[in-house]
Amino acid sequence: MSKLAQLREQRDLKAKAANELNNKYPADQRMPSADAEKLDQILAEVTAIDSEISRELKLVELAGQDPQAQHEALLNKHTKEESRQSDESRGLRAFLTGGLMNMSQEDRNRIIARQTPDIRAAMSTTTPAEGGYTTAPEYQKALEQLMKAYGGMRAVATRIQTGTGTQMNFPTTDATAEEGEIVAQNTAVTGLDTTFGNTTLDVYKYSSKKIALPFELIQDSFIDIEGYIRELLAMRLGRIGNKHHTIGTGSSQPRGIVTASTVGKTGTTGQTLTVTYDDLVDLEHSVDPAYRGLPGVGFMMHDSSLKVVRKLKDSQNRPIFVPGYEQGNPGGAPDRLLGRPIYINQDMPVMAANAKSILFGAYSKYLIRDVMDLTLFRMTDSAFTLLGQVGFVAFQRMGGNLVDAGGAVRHYANSAS
Repeated sequence: MSKLAQLREQRDLKAKAANELNNKYPADQRMPSADAEKLDQILAEVTAIDSEISRELKLVELAGQDPQAQHEALLNKHTKEESRQSDESRGLRAFLTGGLMNMSQEDRNRIIARQTPDIRAAMSTTTPAEGGYTTAPEYQKALEQLMKAYGGMRAVATRIQTGTGTQMNFPTTDATAEEGEIVAQNTAVTGLDTTFGNTTLDVYKYSSKKIALPFELIQDSFIDIEGYIRELLAMRLGRIGNKHHTIGTGSSQPRGIVTASTVGKTGTTGQTLTVTYDDLVDLEHSVDPAYRGLPGVGFMMHDSSLKVVRKLKDSQNRPIFVPGYEQGNPGGAPDRLLGRPIYINQDMPVMAANAKSILFGAYSKYLIRDVMDLTLFRMTDSAFTLLGQVGFVAFQRMGGNLVDAGGAVRHYANSAS
């Protein structure tokens, strides 16, 4: 068992003990000081374990920021015996290792006859024989799952896939304050027109940036080159995508959920780096009950903001943060805040003056739009050949916007001073 797995298992056991002690008394009964101290001690141990987990993850992240260390880590992960693959996966592997000429005659005939959408010729003045590969369905699905790990927006938002990139318009209206009336006999009814708005969902072309791999790495059969490339694509596209789906301005890039959200609560003077229990309650109730009952509704924040929240207690001396646990699956259950799940998103603004540091609401109202499939190109022009390399670049058209007019997602803003 790895050190990270051991730490998560220890956290799971401590979290279970904290929950059992916290649930020992009714919500309206103040916890005895002895048990309150015991609970504080357990939560302190959870915090210490979380710090160790964060350090381990930070080491991994730092290694990932070093291209050489990153590649070595991925190579270690993917130096394994090739498993059973579908025809599409084998075709992709052949394309990655040797281009179109390395593919079977059957696959090449299908390309010439245009009987498959999986491969298309690239328009290149230097390497006309090379082409782009629109990935196999299971490869695309695996890539999407990996991209969810880089930030979290794809894990909570609603994803749609379209066949073209034309602008999509969504009519919106806020009818939460509209109501009917009682009318007397032979009395005219009052007019009340509904005002409609319009939200667009545009897409933008993202690239993975070029990936250069040496001939030897590509040709070695014991390297799972398909998985290796998939990890690199997920890391690069996942990071930039999550950043824009979180804090994108909406100008020449997607409109992020923070940008699109409306204010639910603003901290009082002096709360530039803090939040109170009452603020969180106000933020939760700033969202209409019609949204609060939807699946997945919860809080979203940066990990540093969660650290601030973990130190808050209610009037009964109970911590408002309750660590989650799931027996037999360490770290598998989410932590709870006011009974709601907590989603950690490292692209969320950290607490600072005027920062929109905490979100609450129905994240399913945020739509992430992908156009068709990821397209991967293989390049063997002189810039790579002279270095003994083959180049790869991937393109993905995607966008995002909060399609809502009733305040499905609201934010807590730290005070200005």
